[in-house]
Amino acid sequence: MSEGVDFAQRIAEDKAIRNHLDKIGRKILIMSGKGGVGKTTVTVNLANALVDSGCTVGILDTDLHGPNVAKMLGCEAGILTTEDGGDTFFPVEARPGLKVMSLAFAISEPDSPIVWRGPMKIAAIRQFLAQADWGELDYLLIDSPPGTGDEQLTVCQTIPELTGTIIVTTPQEVAILDARRSVNFSRKMGVAILGVVENMSGLICPGCGTEIPIFGIGGGKKMSEQMSVPFLGRVPLEVPLMEAEDAGKSYLSLQPESVSAKAIKDIALLINSGTAVSSHRSTEFAGTASCAPSACSSCSSNCPSRKGV
Repeated sequence: MSEGVDFAQRIAEDKAIRNHLDKIGRKILIMSGKGGVGKTTVTVNLANALVDSGCTVGILDTDLHGPNVAKMLGCEAGILTTEDGGDTFFPVEARPGLKVMSLAFAISEPDSPIVWRGPMKIAAIRQFLAQADWGELDYLLIDSPPGTGDEQLTVCQTIPELTGTIIVTTPQEVAILDARRSVNFSRKMGVAILGVVENMSGLICPGCGTEIPIFGIGGGKKMSEQMSVPFLGRVPLEVPLMEAEDAGKSYLSLQPESVSAKAIKDIALLINSGTAVSSHRSTEFAGTASCAPSACSSCSSNCPSRKGV
């Protein structure tokens, strides 16, 4: 028998994970192959858009080395509460209908680095999933660090019923290269790909409103077509969006008619309406090059299989 493995604890942890996650509708992993493409920006604003549409949402921040979700939602001073001595924690409520679980709430000094190897990160994510009592939610959005490493692998293996992944990229080729790896990671894990978001797709000039292709435009859409995965939309870069996040305020509430706010709300509508993917799709071949035919009617991909739908 291997030393150091507490099988009874592992079984109890798995049971606790199931008890909590079975109360949640859709669980979505948000990924990016490259850092700095605005993945957390997409996560936070998508969550706000879903809440604005009447959904209940949780965000699990698995970016352990850079947990920024709480800062962007203005709840970094939040405190995790418990009623049973620490076996169960209640996520912080950032606003009515939106809950957050993040390592940021457990760090006393915000400038302190998290110096952990893989096993500790895996244990921390499983502990989050086992001990966070979300209650009933329509969505759990799982924000992850860049790449396809321990954090993403742990989520996919621990949540076999994962609804799917959303892959965030900027239009430039160097980001697209790594985003393609995220697509192939999802396929190798047998997880449905809900779609690609092209973030920072043009800069809206704050002076004249002209769109400037600072990182290019259209790279994410082109990649989606090449790899036969749904394209959810493009979100341009706007200065007030950055300012709202730094202030921990909802950009969708502050600038509801802005180009980027409308783009985010359109993406949320695609996800929530099931136009992009159905949460009840067959997962036998989900996310692979040959998705289950029963998924075609609720998939927005342009792959050859959809030509007859």
